[in-house]
Amino acid sequence: MERVVVVGDALIDELRDDTGVRELVGGAGLNVAVGLQLLGLPTTLIAVVGDDEAGAHIRAYLGDFGVQLLPSPSPLGSARAVSTRSGRGEPVYVFNGAAQGRRIHFGDEQRSALAKASLVVVSSYPFDDAEQAADLRDAVPGRIAIDPNPRPGLLRDPAGFVRGFERAAARASLVKVGEEDAELLYGRPLPEVRDAIAGLGTPVMVATAGSAGASVAVDGAVIRRGISQLPGRIVDTMGAGDAVLAVLAEALVHGVEDWGVALQVAMDTAAATCRFEGGLLRLPVALEVKEHTGS
Repeated sequence: MERVVVVGDALIDELRDDTGVRELVGGAGLNVAVGLQLLGLPTTLIAVVGDDEAGAHIRAYLGDFGVQLLPSPSPLGSARAVSTRSGRGEPVYVFNGAAQGRRIHFGDEQRSALAKASLVVVSSYPFDDAEQAADLRDAVPGRIAIDPNPRPGLLRDPAGFVRGFERAAARASLVKVGEEDAELLYGRPLPEVRDAIAGLGTPVMVATAGSAGASVAVDGAVIRRGISQLPGRIVDTMGAGDAVLAVLAEALVHGVEDWGVALQVAMDTAAATCRFEGGLLRLPVALEVKEHTGS
């Protein structure tokens, strides 16, 4: 079967709110990798994971879903993101030293996996590290899909990040950018950023705008879909963008006949994912199970 390789982050999400503190295995790259595996694509994750208790949890989680891990060593241990949530506001993230200092190593095993992949998906990569950006370009010979997914707590050089990201985006088969990404990196409205990146030569440009839905710029047209209205309340928006990326990457691997249909499936999946805590991809059928079990 086709194998996809994801390059990105893997970490422990420490969630703090009025009900207490909970820990979940997460990270945008990890969420996309697990999502692709759940969608039926054998998937390998290349990420920094420490040899510590948190790293053991990450490895076990990936193993439970059948995702192969090719880890890079981390002398500072495993990455952690502490998110504090209050009321209806967006969570505020604080990243530990391991997350801030992560560096992915592209050794022989990683390069071999990347060379054989039917698609490489990159999410939350340190494009503002010029050496890491160059390493990625050198290590990926084939098709690539990119979600820059910058984090304010990890972004050291916004202008450098844009340079590294745009150089990679110019040769990508698909790029996804969120509304917050557009503001953080460019300070411009999302549609303008979508069209500018499409102008670099990216054939499929995806823009996600939270409650305003999403769009795909492809073949000179812009296809739009609103958020999907599914049963149940929204619990957590953490994995919505990762779910969209996973669904569209899976569609790209198998060949897309209709991007409108693919985007609708992505929006349905994102809406289902938002009705559970954490970033694990959920299909709409999971809501039927949730309703019957009450969990």
